[in-house]
Amino acid sequence: MKKQVLIIKTSSMGDIIHTLPALTDAIKHHPYLTFDWVVEQTFAEIPSWHNSVDRVIPIQLRQWRKRPFHTLKSTEFKTFIHQLRQKKYDLIIDAQGLIKSAWLTTVAKGKRVGFDYKTARESLASLFYQTKYSTDWQQHAVPRMRQLFADALKYTYDKSTVDYGLCLQRLPKSAYQNYIVFLHGTTWPTKHWPEFQWKILAEKFADTPYNILLPWGNLQELEQAKRIAEKFSYIEILPKMNLHGLAGILANANLVYAVDTGLGHLAAALNVPTISLFGATDAKLTGAYGQRQVHLSANFSCAPCLQKKCTHPDFKQGIPPCYYTLKPELAFEQGQLLLEQKK
Repeated sequence: MKKQVLIIKTSSMGDIIHTLPALTDAIKHHPYLTFDWVVEQTFAEIPSWHNSVDRVIPIQLRQWRKRPFHTLKSTEFKTFIHQLRQKKYDLIIDAQGLIKSAWLTTVAKGKRVGFDYKTARESLASLFYQTKYSTDWQQHAVPRMRQLFADALKYTYDKSTVDYGLCLQRLPKSAYQNYIVFLHGTTWPTKHWPEFQWKILAEKFADTPYNILLPWGNLQELEQAKRIAEKFSYIEILPKMNLHGLAGILANANLVYAVDTGLGHLAAALNVPTISLFGATDAKLTGAYGQRQVHLSANFSCAPCLQKKCTHPDFKQGIPPCYYTLKPELAFEQGQLLLEQKK
């Protein structure tokens, strides 16, 4: 008998990607299960890459919160509410654990489930659910999501394997060959690996058969890409791409280097060998998760601080001091090992 489940997981990119293996688990145990997914418009493509997702319901919550009174009267908001209430769901899973996501479960029709008071990201969100589940906060986000879905849908998942369930046939083929991607852009100032470190790493690929591709998402990242690429004939700055195009680039890469960014998690989901560089954030909880993933974390007194702003007294020229401990030489060595494994 077909069952329909609504997932509330609106953002961020990494959080959305971390939820995908839970869908793969669920389908293995309930083959007739289908999912609808409420997600920020910016990331609406990602759930559609999983075969079990029937309908993606885009939301623009980040924009709507800026003009709440205008939003309530807008056509976009009314259309969203209509889409959300079109079906009666067998289950509504709030995988976000925030008050805003918990409220969305009450707009939809169906039994509401989510994290309990002690394990929801915002404890009061648990008051909106009819059934609540506890998961360990000290584990990575991927098994945390897998456990929530397993509890809600009554099955046991295999912890020894992880499958994001992405349909690679839906991604474009890359026009480039034999290349490495540097994912140098990210949101928090404290997540950035210094530009001079990227340049040192790039130098080490001079005598290798690989070109280096630099994507960018805004003007600041474009300018940074230009500074990293100068003087290197084998570095190419990519044209502006949407998420679909970037996914195709990542899927066909020989190796990816990434700061803590959503695209780094996407590379892991695509099973691409990836070196992830962590300073302010904790790789144990939110690191790129999957096969052939290497996390290099700063060895520093206050790392990971989980802060968007560095307050260390040695903070100079926009570079948190913890990143000086993440040496390009080590990053290159680890990358060579992953490249050898891929052959």
